[in-house]
Amino acid sequence: MMWFDKQNPTAIFGDIRSENLTVTDRSHRGDGTRILRIEPDHLMDFRDMPFADDTFKLVAFDPPHLERAGPRSWLAAKYGKLSDDWRTDLRDGFTECFRVLEPGGVLVFKWNEVQVRLSEVLALTPHKPLFGQVSGRSGMTHWLVFMKPCT
Repeated sequence: MMWFDKQNPTAIFGDIRSENLTVTDRSHRGDGTRILRIEPDHLMDFRDMPFADDTFKLVAFDPPHLERAGPRSWLAAKYGKLSDDWRTDLRDGFTECFRVLEPGGVLVFKWNEVQVRLSEVLALTPHKPLFGQVSGRSGMTHWLVFMKPCT
């Protein structure tokens, strides 16, 4: 949802799913639905990315943030849902993001703490963010920037 230029040839969009969903969203069509298209360049799992070490200068990590969601949840359809073992999943995700970053590369991390506090997530990586920004109507979405050490 954060991509402005999904066709940019220098960017790769990866997701574990590729699907078109019809979701209830009264604000977009007369019948109260919206078509949600998830069309990644690469089908992949953020916990085990198919790229060599030190491949990218920049990685954007926007994992699912919901622990609880109903079976017809629009947010879960749009963003995905955390597994029961989400701490291990996110720990592995951070490890993979830093593995595929070049030394000195930048990780942009997005997290919404409506159900899981940011402090719980940051405890899953030894890396500390350089800076960040809080956004969203309720101030629950955090954008953080990390840099992979050069050593």
